Amino acid sequence: MRADFPDFRLGKVLATSFTGTLSERHGDSVERIPTPHRLVDWLAVNGLAVDNCTPAQLDLARELRESIHAAATAAAIQDALPASAVQVINDRSVQGRAAAILTPEGERRWRLSSASRVEDALGVIAADAISIIAGERDGKLALCASPTCQAAFFDTSQSRTRKWCDMNTCGNRQKKARFNANHRKSTRSAE
Repeated sequence: MRADFPDFRLGKVLATSFTGTLSERHGDSVERIPTPHRLVDWLAVNGLAVDNCTPAQLDLARELRESIHAAATAAAIQDALPASAVQVINDRSVQGRAAAILTPEGERRWRLSSASRVEDALGVIAADAISIIAGERDGKLALCASPTCQAAFFDTSQSRTRKWCDMNTCGNRQKKARFNANHRKSTRSAE
């Protein structure tokens, strides 16, 4: 992977990790898949290796990403799912060709064919989004408490009260801001 691109924000849930390829949506947004090759990199890191990607396939991926984000956000706030987002997710799901396989460790993985295409990988991501939005998995959709992020994430913590999409980025940034504000306040009080 090339160092001139921002790092990927990897999580345990494929669909919400995919939506994290665009972060800081309510601030200075950071695009983590700006080129077709970068999408190939992200797919490989997530076990969905494909040989290449065209600009049109990158557009399909970004459309799916935004549709998952819109539907997951609506689900997290218990609002109606946007029909256009649902349509895109369903379209990508049925267009993909992949097989679920069981690993020796008892985990499910996806296997793309040797002639896999970006559309096949997008089908896997769409299927993952369907399973979390439909409530089939143990956890709940929530929105990041960071005012500049507000990414949808899948909370599998025991109490289901996680606040941040990623503790290493949004959580630490908010904790640092709170610490600095308290430090400034106590410095002014001491003067």
